[in-house]
Amino acid sequence: MKVSKKTRIIAILSLVFLNISCDQISKSIVRKTIEPYERIEVLKNNFVLTKVENTGAAYSLGSDLTPVLKILVLQILPILVLLLLLRLLLIKVNYSKTTIIGLAFIIGGGIGNLFDRIVYGSVTDFLIMDLGIIKTEIFNIADVSIMTGSVLIILSTFLSKNETFFTQKTSIHELD
Repeated sequence: MKVSKKTRIIAILSLVFLNISCDQISKSIVRKTIEPYERIEVLKNNFVLTKVENTGAAYSLGSDLTPVLKILVLQILPILVLLLLLRLLLIKVNYSKTTIIGLAFIIGGGIGNLFDRIVYGSVTDFLIMDLGIIKTEIFNIADVSIMTGSVLIILSTFLSKNETFFTQKTSIHELD
């Protein structure tokens, strides 16, 4: 079934907006209810809520930059990259559904964190997981969106390459 261009664009923008909304609502709740560095153990030490304001990017990278460089690297550059990704996603129609969803998640998560940097001067991080083999640094819902989107794109790429590999027909004469 072919979907109209308008329906496709509305679906993509809705998915991006849903990711932004989940991120911003969760951060708003955390900002209002959790004190900085307060530890709330949800599942013993395995899942902890806290609140940290990160003035840099992942792992606080860039937090030591000068104000001008910080605006350039942590705001202007991400705006350009997110606009480029959104443009590609809305214009190019031959992406798989999984890739489209993955890109929408990445864009939504990126906008969520970018919004924080521009409006608050920092990104609110508040989740920590420790499941033994899987232990995270502090993160937020935007980070979950970005990671989920990345995994979806990797899976989509891997599956499409496997599909191509397994569906290629080679005649015995081509092997000579």
